[in-house]
Amino acid sequence: MVEKQSFRDAMSRLGAAVNIITTDGPAGRAGFTASAVCSVTDDPPTLLVCLNRSASVWPIFSQNMALCVNTLAAGHESLSNLFGGKTPMAERFSAARWRQGVSGCPRLEGAVASFDCRISQVVSVGTHDILFCELVALERNDDTHGLVWFDRGYHQLMRPAC
Repeated sequence: MVEKQSFRDAMSRLGAAVNIITTDGPAGRAGFTASAVCSVTDDPPTLLVCLNRSASVWPIFSQNMALCVNTLAAGHESLSNLFGGKTPMAERFSAARWRQGVSGCPRLEGAVASFDCRISQVVSVGTHDILFCELVALERNDDTHGLVWFDRGYHQLMRPAC
């Protein structure tokens, strides 16, 4: 059996994009920082997002059944920290500029990409729910540099000069 801490230490070496996952709807507006996001298929375009069922935002996401994956750009580290902590939701959202997406969920202005989705399926594994999210719209920003989480810290990825 692999020990929990050994697994976590090894996973810290798996670099991943930093995202703010947002929702808005009948259950309210909420958002959290996540790196456990990946593509599933392009037909239909689908992502997965992992969300701990003990997270304070879980009931809101599970009721709204829509979300937006906002992939953060270099310089968004403080926003990531804000959405990753215990800061009240109103303060989190007031720290940046947002637009309403097709799904009704907040889309971050200046994000590398925003994937506006409807949650099509939920699978529970251990402590988390895996949210399968079908895209209803997307937006790319080709003028920004990337931000990844690796070895328990932020690292900026610079776009190559053309």
